[in-house]
Amino acid sequence: MIYILSCGEGVNAYHLIQSTMVQFPDAANVTVVRFPKVRTAEQVDDIVEKANGNNSMIVHTLVVSELREYLIQKCSEAVVPELDLMGPALTKIKDFVKQQPLETPGLYREKHSVNLDQVYAIDYALAQDDGINPDNLIEAEIVLVGLSRAGKTPLSMYLAILGWKVANVPLVIGVDMPDALKKIDRRRIIALNINPEQLLAHRRLRQDSLGAAKIYDYSTKREVEREIVEARKHYIKCGYTMIDVNNKPIETSAEEISEIVTRRFKSQAHKR
Repeated sequence: MIYILSCGEGVNAYHLIQSTMVQFPDAANVTVVRFPKVRTAEQVDDIVEKANGNNSMIVHTLVVSELREYLIQKCSEAVVPELDLMGPALTKIKDFVKQQPLETPGLYREKHSVNLDQVYAIDYALAQDDGINPDNLIEAEIVLVGLSRAGKTPLSMYLAILGWKVANVPLVIGVDMPDALKKIDRRRIIALNINPEQLLAHRRLRQDSLGAAKIYDYSTKREVEREIVEARKHYIKCGYTMIDVNNKPIETSAEEISEIVTRRFKSQAHKR
C-alpha cells in the first residue's frame, strides 16, 4: 500500500501518485490510501505503525516543518520508505522569494474552497450517473429522475460544474426505482419532462450513433408516447417536482433547478 499523508485533503498528492502508478502496470496490486488532516504527532505514530506492519510506503505533503521532520524521523526509525512532496518545494520557493512560509495547514483548501467543491461535485456526479451506487443517493443535493435519453447526464454534469452534488436515476417503466430514492427529501428530486418528438429524436440519434437495431420499440413513437404518459403519472404519484426540458439550453434548465432547490433550502444555499 501507499499511504498519502496530508495536513489538508491530500487530493493533489493522491492524483499525482495515481498518475505515476499507471507507469507501473505490473504493480496493479498496490493500493493508494489517503490520510487527510494529519496534524499531530500521535496521528503520525499511528500511520507509521500501520505502514510498518504491512510493508507500505508513505508519501506526504505536510506544510508544518516540525511535524514533517518528525514523520521523516519516525519513518527512518521504522525503516518505512517515505517520499516528501512538500519539503523540497517549500525550501526551493523560500530561497527564491526570500520569504518564510506560513506553514498553515489547510490554507489552500480555504483559499480555493469553491474550486475543490466543484471537483468533489463532479466526482460525485460521475459516480452517481444513471443510477449507479444507489446507496450513496442520500448524499445528493439534487436528484434528477427521467426516462432514457431525457438529458439527465449532461444536465447533471452542468450542475456539478456549478458545485452541486447531483445524482441522476433513470425511470424504466415496469422496473422498480431504487429503495434509496424513498429516503431522499422529495424537495430535492427533480423530474425531467420531455415531449415525445424530442425524446424520439434523441433515442433514434443514439441508436444511429451506436449502429444499433430498433430493439423493444425503444425508438418507436407509440412506445415513447406510452412511456411519457406513465412517467408523468409516476412523478405525480411520488410528488416529484417536474420541469420542462423541451428545446431548452442546458444552462437554462440548470438555472431553473438551482433556483428551485436554493429557494427550498435557503439556510443551506451556497451555490451560484
